[in-house]
Amino acid sequence: MRESRPCEHIQMEASDLKLVGLLGANLRYLDEQYELQQKSPSAVEPSFAALLDSGDAAFSDEGTAQVGGTGTSLGDQGETLPYRVQNLVAAYRRYGHLAAQMDPLGLAVPEGSPALDPATHGISDADLAKPVRGVAVAGLPAGSTVGAILSHLRAVYCQSIGAEVTHVDDPVRRKFMLDRLEGRANRFAQSRDEQIHILKRLGDAEVLEQFLHTKYVGAKRFSLEGGQTLIPLLDYMFQLSGARGVSQIVIGMAHRGRLNVLANLLGKSPRQLFAEFEDIQAETVMGSGDVKYHMGYSTDVVNRNGQSQHLSLAFNPSHLEAVNPVVVGRVRAKQQRISDDKRCSVLGVLVHGDAAFAGQGLVTETLSLSGLPAYCTGGTFHVIVNNQIGFTTDPSDSRCTRYCTDIAKLLQTPILHVNGHDPEAVIHAVELLLEYQHEFGCDVILDMVCYRRYGHNESDEPGFTQPLMYQRIEKLSSVRSLYAQSLANRSVLPIAEADAMVQRKQAELELELAAAKSAVQRPVVNAGDGVWRPYRGGADASVEDADTRVAMDTLALLAERLSTVPSGFSPHPKIERLLHQRAAMGRGEHGLDWGMAEQLAFGSLLLEGVMVRLTGQDSRRGTFSQRHAVLTSYKTGERYTPLCNLTSDPTKQGVFQVYDSLLSEAAVLGFEYGFSLDYPDALVLWEAQFGDFVNGAQVIIDQFISSAEDKWRRLSGLTMLLPHGYEGQGPEHSSARFERFLQLCAEDNLQVVYPTSPAQYFHLLRRQVKRPWRKPLVVMSPKSLLRHPAATSTLAELSEGQFQCVIGDSSVDAKAVTRVMLCTGKVYYDLVEERKRRGDTQTALCRIEQLYPFRASELVQVLSKFAGARELVWVQEEPANMGAQSFVAPRLTAILPAGVTLRCASRVESASPATGSYKAHVLEHKKLMEEAFATLSH
Repeated sequence: MRESRPCEHIQMEASDLKLVGLLGANLRYLDEQYELQQKSPSAVEPSFAALLDSGDAAFSDEGTAQVGGTGTSLGDQGETLPYRVQNLVAAYRRYGHLAAQMDPLGLAVPEGSPALDPATHGISDADLAKPVRGVAVAGLPAGSTVGAILSHLRAVYCQSIGAEVTHVDDPVRRKFMLDRLEGRANRFAQSRDEQIHILKRLGDAEVLEQFLHTKYVGAKRFSLEGGQTLIPLLDYMFQLSGARGVSQIVIGMAHRGRLNVLANLLGKSPRQLFAEFEDIQAETVMGSGDVKYHMGYSTDVVNRNGQSQHLSLAFNPSHLEAVNPVVVGRVRAKQQRISDDKRCSVLGVLVHGDAAFAGQGLVTETLSLSGLPAYCTGGTFHVIVNNQIGFTTDPSDSRCTRYCTDIAKLLQTPILHVNGHDPEAVIHAVELLLEYQHEFGCDVILDMVCYRRYGHNESDEPGFTQPLMYQRIEKLSSVRSLYAQSLANRSVLPIAEADAMVQRKQAELELELAAAKSAVQRPVVNAGDGVWRPYRGGADASVEDADTRVAMDTLALLAERLSTVPSGFSPHPKIERLLHQRAAMGRGEHGLDWGMAEQLAFGSLLLEGVMVRLTGQDSRRGTFSQRHAVLTSYKTGERYTPLCNLTSDPTKQGVFQVYDSLLSEAAVLGFEYGFSLDYPDALVLWEAQFGDFVNGAQVIIDQFISSAEDKWRRLSGLTMLLPHGYEGQGPEHSSARFERFLQLCAEDNLQVVYPTSPAQYFHLLRRQVKRPWRKPLVVMSPKSLLRHPAATSTLAELSEGQFQCVIGDSSVDAKAVTRVMLCTGKVYYDLVEERKRRGDTQTALCRIEQLYPFRASELVQVLSKFAGARELVWVQEEPANMGAQSFVAPRLTAILPAGVTLRCASRVESASPATGSYKAHVLEHKKLMEEAFATLSH
């Protein structure tokens, strides 16, 4: 028996290749047309419709096909010409991009495909003059000759635009794009004014880059030279989208070309840009601010059609593609705010680099958000500025696919690759893709193939690693120069006038530079306008705690509504018991558990008109089956959300959204952070399935959540729920690593909280919205405490209390206390139980509920009640090198009264958060309790 070799190359005769091509293309064509006929009969091509109309009689016993009932055999070379031509059409639609002229450098020679050769399909030179009927190609009249069809296909698919469409399975969507590609011969018909405007935009881009290059020699700016066509690309995108009703656009992009976009499209004055290069008053931004090519901007513009649009460029770190989900989240929030349910008034635009688009996993995660109910925005427009290099890395080393965009095929959306040195083709691609995005509400991809005139930055030498590429680049005229010459050759604009446009721009920049050099004050980043006007950041001490109490009658009403389902709705029997328990909690018959306290917090805010949005893995039910915000009928599968039905009129309450997310941390957290940026008056929450998994989103935490206020003056009220606690579940289900959050804490940038009771959680959630102070809130949320009999609260604590940053101990005689134990979170209940077991009456147990901002004065006030204490013990269940120990120890030392010693009790230092053995966990816990309650040494 012959050994099977999966990768063996099979040699085929030319005739076999023709047969395979003929049959394969024909079968694909038949399959596509049949599928289209099922969805949209009117869209079926005539030749296939005739075949359908002929019914079973179309196929004879000999297996020959008959068109229109004429009995013509497929073996008849004359009568099968339409089918052979249709195969050729299908081949160009599928493989034409392989012969397209997309590389302005001419280094990547189009590889072509045998399928594009008419001979492969049995079409001879003699056939080219023959007219054919029954072959539908948009843009050509019926009965066109084979030669005319071939010329048309080559013009459409093998020039400056390489179109990938046939991977789209939906025949209606596929035909929509093919009709537009072919119907317009894949060219954009510009007027003279439009052509001159394109040239002006190219000139604006080029002059700014060259001006900066000569005035600030060696300064990093990440030049757009080689990809200047991005400026007219975006300019036309804004204009064309405005004509379709888009009033707001949110843009995310990396550093390359960012300064150009800011100055030439968003209206940031060159004077302000130059002032940032001058970098005066450096002492005012020590430890804060960001480099100029990370800065964002927002503005209102009126486009050439007279339509007003709000443009916003998101602030962005150097971490490529990290901004993607943030932008999409912002778009969704803006749509929510203006009730844009059709998702057609706000557009997200993401500008990528080729290496980053192929290499960064956040790209795939963000693409995956696009079609999900929780995250869809009606489609994002993706632009790849394809420099054909990543820093110093060639495409052959940075991806295993032909194109950097291949990963986007998971979306089943068209991908257009365009030569960046053909501005008119680029604009045409923008128009085509915007039409598609507007029609179907999905993401679209434009891959602009260009180059990078300098190295990764202006001080880099690219010739070290890509000498041949950069020898070619050095000899290549700029796209502006080439397009100016093209317009002159077509008698559109004389070269002298094109040069005059450049000179006028240069003179304008000289004036702006002179003004920037005379400035005495550093430019200030604008923030806090629009929806952010009522809110502020800054120091914790600058804001008072809000009144978070809720009246008893309101709590009773909420409890009744939250535990009631519509008539005929059949919840799971266990959920039915839970609803009865929640009703009893609302009557004060049982203590409130965490799930009910959360429902009451959400419900009370909703009654006050506040929007509440919660997403995360399994968040509808809750990882630990504690929430059940959405109920599912046990009989029909129908869903019911009590929090959406608190009033008889849903418009009389705030919007409640809860979604189970895709299995992603980084993209989902980034999305919710973005949502919070444009919805400061909402309670926006992201919940980790287990807190341990939050490190999958570390880039969002480090580059945005913890530092955005310091770098960019951007505030956020995002809340993160991170289940944390040592219960013997192993290294990956114990720790939310809150030591990492504490390490990030400075300048009151975050709130890090570990509440120990449902009432504390209730007031904490309400405080997050009720205060005008907007800071991200990091909550170490409970696991075992969700059902701990001692971890309950009363309705009175909700109607009368408030969140306490530090909780003392009123259960002991303060005068008898010789030792005070300080802790946070779940370990408090372990210590209470151990103290009771020992009969210890000299130890007070106090809790620091809010670790940051650290309320030292409140802690001092609590400790002052135990004047006889001689030992202060910090107790944590985490290892000594984790948890809060290294954070609180120096702060406790600073407030330690004279004569009082400080020690820490914890698990021993460990490289891993927790043991994988439950029995070992029990032994460690026992040792921790013994260490905490060790006899005083004096």
